[in-house]
Amino acid sequence: MKYDIKDIKLAEKGNKRIVWAEKEMPVLRQIKERFAKQKPLKGQKISCCLHVTTETANLAITLKAGGADVYLCASNPLSTQDDTAASLVKHHNIPVFAIKGEDNKTYYSHINEVLNIKPNMTMDDGADLVTTILLKRKELLKGIIGGTEETTTGVIRLRAMANEGVLAYPVIAVNDALTKHFFDNRYGTGQSTIDGIVRATNILLAGKTLVVAGYGWCGRGFAMRAKGMGAHVIVTEIDHLKAIEAAMDGYEVMPMKEAVKKGDIFVTLTGNLNVIDKQHFTAMKSGAIVCNSGHFNDEINLKTLKQMSKSVKTVRDFVEEYTLKNNKKICVLGEGRLINLAAAEGHPASVMDMSFANQALSAEYMLKNHKKLGKQVYVIPESMDKEIARLKLNAMGIKIDTLTAEQKKYLNSWQSGT
Repeated sequence: MKYDIKDIKLAEKGNKRIVWAEKEMPVLRQIKERFAKQKPLKGQKISCCLHVTTETANLAITLKAGGADVYLCASNPLSTQDDTAASLVKHHNIPVFAIKGEDNKTYYSHINEVLNIKPNMTMDDGADLVTTILLKRKELLKGIIGGTEETTTGVIRLRAMANEGVLAYPVIAVNDALTKHFFDNRYGTGQSTIDGIVRATNILLAGKTLVVAGYGWCGRGFAMRAKGMGAHVIVTEIDHLKAIEAAMDGYEVMPMKEAVKKGDIFVTLTGNLNVIDKQHFTAMKSGAIVCNSGHFNDEINLKTLKQMSKSVKTVRDFVEEYTLKNNKKICVLGEGRLINLAAAEGHPASVMDMSFANQALSAEYMLKNHKKLGKQVYVIPESMDKEIARLKLNAMGIKIDTLTAEQKKYLNSWQSGT
């Protein structure tokens, strides 16, 4: 079996961590048990470009239990857990092409390795598989029935492809499922981003002024957690409605050009380009800490920052100190990549349970329904979303009310008034 990982000797440690994560993933476990019996993905070849973590490992194991041939590469050069990759290869015979810290050339060679199987389906986290296929591997299109996408950033890219008429097969926007972005983006990103910053720096957040760029679901979750840790939170936004929401949630809202004068720590969560740029670096306090928890490292203009600097040195693991020509110092965490995966372990397993349940069921749904779908981005069916929520509540031991026949009739009628 062909694979490319750091060290197969790390497999035992990785296996223990995969098993530990699985304990917190009861919904995915129930799906795996059904998949193992029914084999709904039998004969399918699935190329996956995802963060290679213990949670993703359990998704890959579930897909394989369903009968699929699964090939996995990393969706970010710094997000791979090398012991997890080793365990997938050794204990589960799943080919993995991922090494933490791999360079850009290796990253794209790994993407091409998982595409070399001529997949029937793609499973993306940022749309790099789809983009590579459309730009360089169009010969693969004839065999692909559909795909899935995990992230906000990836869904934005895919919808841009669809609007331009170049998306060549249907893709399910897993990120748009309520049981994904309400929980994964808000609670997962909120906690894991805090975790990454603290692990990288060991700083006290209480009393610090923390600037959150973007008040989408990830930004909401992180701002909530930062406030809970005692930070003074400032939100920057380009969307009027989200800015109102941030203000009513109790945060200061202002443009980045003003926030940079006040902030001690800056976190970008927008999915956009150069959210922190030259003029912002120029106005920051010396010692400011800058990091990103959006998908790509383009949110911080590191190229320009390097040009502005007379020296760059690593002062801690995952902390690079840029000394500007006027001797001001700015610290960048995790090379501007996802700090929650670069310096920490990503989202807790219990929240990824719902996200990856969506992924597994979406693969099954795509196989059953692809002939009826166009070359567009699709939202997960509401019934699937509700079923995942039901299974999660059941696993948590939580019961809820049900409507009586009288209540159902009332809600479905229009004659009853005040």
